[in-house]
Amino acid sequence: MKVLIVGSGGREHAIAWKVAQSPKVDKIYCAPGNAGIEEYAECVAIGAMEFDRLAAFAKEHAVDLTVIGMDDPLVGGIVDIFEAQGLRVFGPRRNAAILEGSKAFSKDLMKKYGIPTAAYESFTDADAALDYLETAGFPIVLKADGLALGKGVLICNTLDEAKAGVKEIMLDKKFGSAGNCMVIEEFLTGREVSVLTFVDGKTVRPMTSAQDHKRAGDGDTGLNTGGMGTFSPSPFYTKEIDEYCQRAIFQPTVDAMASEERPFSGIIFFGLMLTEDGPKVLEYNARFGDPEAQVVLPRMKTDIIDVFEACIDGTLDQIHLEFEDNAAVCVVLASDGYPVHYEKGIRIDGLENFKGKDGYYVFHAGTAKKDGCIVTNGGRVLGVTAKGQDLKNARANAYEAVGWVSFANKYYRHDIGKAIDEA
Repeated sequence: MKVLIVGSGGREHAIAWKVAQSPKVDKIYCAPGNAGIEEYAECVAIGAMEFDRLAAFAKEHAVDLTVIGMDDPLVGGIVDIFEAQGLRVFGPRRNAAILEGSKAFSKDLMKKYGIPTAAYESFTDADAALDYLETAGFPIVLKADGLALGKGVLICNTLDEAKAGVKEIMLDKKFGSAGNCMVIEEFLTGREVSVLTFVDGKTVRPMTSAQDHKRAGDGDTGLNTGGMGTFSPSPFYTKEIDEYCQRAIFQPTVDAMASEERPFSGIIFFGLMLTEDGPKVLEYNARFGDPEAQVVLPRMKTDIIDVFEACIDGTLDQIHLEFEDNAAVCVVLASDGYPVHYEKGIRIDGLENFKGKDGYYVFHAGTAKKDGCIVTNGGRVLGVTAKGQDLKNARANAYEAVGWVSFANKYYRHDIGKAIDEA
């Protein structure tokens, strides 16, 4: 079969790598792709938001399945466009992708259906938000309602910080129209855990757990980013917690979306906080996490095409998801200055060191080809992933592999997975 993957980051590289393992697949396209994805797919110069062009390409090339990797096209309704033209596509429709597209919607959904989450209020008026903050406790969390590349969340320790945050999100529009509405919510403490799940509208199948590191600097300092690294599984996500989450969070979310006549087919990413009062939902995403996909997919044993098709066909209850009994750690190599200002077009050396190394992977996030060389083309450049028999072993392997690749403004965190030592 022929598969088209829509996207251009490390997540899409990991998806392409996994799809290429399926014996059912003989041709992969990726739009627009990147220099690393070219190893597995024919990259096509069509942007992820060019829905009509993508659909026309899928028709012209007799694509059997399209996989949407990114949030923007999902929230924008690409699945609806494809389905209307009789094309088979993996991902939620627009009215279901709102689960990620609007934090106010998702918070209201959780409140209505009794799904545990932080206390909150939503605001469309900056003055009303400022008035509310005068009586709030601190620290407190401000969230731009819409999509903001994983960066639209501010943790404010004082009233002055919170007031500045309201100005940044709602008045200065740092995150564009995503800040037209803002959620102010209770600050939760505990361990953060990410659980990605496959969903077919009624059945939910959790993947293995992971934990992301959002801050740019060591020790969780600096600005929020799209993710500086991750590890899987989380030692804090126990069997008992998993059973509770499936019963009180995962299935109720799927059932709630169905009850709202927004049946969800695709991937629901549950961002959780393991609080003293039990697990609570921090956020939902409507697709694979990035870089969570880079540690979850290398551990997945089940043919991903079988799972994609079961989600589309409503037969996920017949799928048994299997994962390797090991661990994986991903360290993101970024351009120095990310997420603010950074140079592009810098030559990358050492990528050949990963060839033939079992259990070691380098997923391209922001790369391009120039004069026969692979160069940097974004803030997050590469995701260096390694597996190991346990988390400590995987972490040591990942940091060893970080040294195999170099570029002039290479920057990375040195403490990805350090929480493992505290488990």
